[in-house]
Amino acid sequence: MAEKRDYYEVLNVSQSAGEDEIKKAYRKLAIKYHPDKNPDNKAAEEKFREATEAYEVLRDSEKRSRYDRFGHAGLEGMMGGSGFDFGNFEDIVGDIFGDFGDLFGFGGSSRRQAGPKRGRSLQYDLQISLEDVMLGKTMTIDVPRSETCQTCHGTGAEVGSKPETCPECFGRGQVTRTQGFFSMSRTCSRCQGEGRVIPRPCNECRGQGQVRQVRQIKVRVPKGVDTGAKIQMRGEGEAGVNGGPPGDLFVVIHVAPHELFVRENNDLITRASISFPQAALGTTIEIPTIDDTVKVTVPSGTQFGTRLRIPYKGVPYYNRYGSGDLIVELQVETPRNLTERETELLEAFVQLRNEGGAEEHSGFFDKLGDKLFHRHDDLDDDKSQ
Repeated sequence: MAEKRDYYEVLNVSQSAGEDEIKKAYRKLAIKYHPDKNPDNKAAEEKFREATEAYEVLRDSEKRSRYDRFGHAGLEGMMGGSGFDFGNFEDIVGDIFGDFGDLFGFGGSSRRQAGPKRGRSLQYDLQISLEDVMLGKTMTIDVPRSETCQTCHGTGAEVGSKPETCPECFGRGQVTRTQGFFSMSRTCSRCQGEGRVIPRPCNECRGQGQVRQVRQIKVRVPKGVDTGAKIQMRGEGEAGVNGGPPGDLFVVIHVAPHELFVRENNDLITRASISFPQAALGTTIEIPTIDDTVKVTVPSGTQFGTRLRIPYKGVPYYNRYGSGDLIVELQVETPRNLTERETELLEAFVQLRNEGGAEEHSGFFDKLGDKLFHRHDDLDDDKSQ
């Protein structure tokens, strides 16, 4: 494999050359060695590749800095497998030739086709409540969008007239200049590359073919959706151009926080407070749901943080049968400001538990007794002072 030449030598510029000097040098070589000018000339093709590779490096400040410090070895991993990334070739040609981006046939077809184009898709962020998630709901939203002008039916021309072929580019969308043995093309400045002009624009859309409207659209929010879900509404985006189809509307769901319930997948979590006698003896309490209340049995000996599960009272599964559960997390309230009689009774209860030989001393009432005795001792100390 032949050793690569120095990039500054390839372009015949000094190492201190500025951007404009490097660009000018490359332009000269590109015109001289371009394959379209030198068909079937392998030597010219190689010269063109070599010059383009050198220019790609020296025009990029980061690559140039690495090259100046480490030479060709410093560019490993930054270039294509052959030493030059041809994926950037059209960018390089455009950078050099500006409006003449179609020089030598690069940059696509020499004729710009103003054919049908699909309309732009839109996104709408919709906030809903947990009730909407549980029960489902149909809502009406206001969506600003571009629609086909009903006066000119999208042509952009006044009623009774129509667009005409551009007299500057004769419908090609580009104008071409010939210099010796090659041609250079640029976008037609009169029609902006559309290939047609509108002598008498529509008064409603001012020749654009589209008008801005706020359209009311009904959205069905299915049961069980969650934040981040997208509802796709085909054809409800912006209108297409030149007869193209409209885009779509994507409704993104955001579920507002609820004051009573927290969602965990398809379960709902809520909290309920009970007194410690209720926790010890057991009781029945009423728990609110989204649309009703249910009675829940609290077993005797319930501890703080116990969770009770109510089947099928959670969030419906999205697009399938069934629901999650409602989970009730119990919080046992400790009474405040005990009277002297209440304190005596609780102390007596704790004493009975100890005399009964109960082995478990880490339960709720043992902890409660410790707290009450400690509080009672503090009160006695305060009184003695």
